[in-house]
Amino acid sequence: MIPRSAINIFYESGAEDAARFYAATFPDVQVTNVHMAEGDYQGTKSGDVLYVEFTVAGIPCAGINAGPGFPHSVAMSFQFTTEDQEETDRYWNAIVGNGGSEGTCGWCTDRWGISWQLTPRIFAEALRATGPEAKRVADAIGTMTKCDVAAFEAAREG
Repeated sequence: MIPRSAINIFYESGAEDAARFYAATFPDVQVTNVHMAEGDYQGTKSGDVLYVEFTVAGIPCAGINAGPGFPHSVAMSFQFTTEDQEETDRYWNAIVGNGGSEGTCGWCTDRWGISWQLTPRIFAEALRATGPEAKRVADAIGTMTKCDVAAFEAAREG
């Protein structure tokens, strides 16, 4: 079934590799179709991967091998809620350890330039609080690269 809408993600190259990495790393990610170029087309050779359809947590995505000229930024990122520090560490290490880079406030970037915010559930819950608790937690994330669940717990308690 063709989804009614999807997030288009332009990759310089490697859309299929990226989608398969996501599927191997995160739950609820599936590569649903790989489309090959049937002829030479705008820098793509016949038989090359043109685009890949995949889902991230049920969100339809189309990874397009678009060539250079379309840089990524944290203005678009996948936010992935983690349950605890172990899960946060596992995903962080998978992304950063596979050619990615660390960012700030729980963001990291995969080797294809896509940003991921790995957010422990406790952070989201604390931000729903009001007053000093929410401020302490928001201030705490500003000091972090990878999210630190123990630091969030301490910030919640004051």
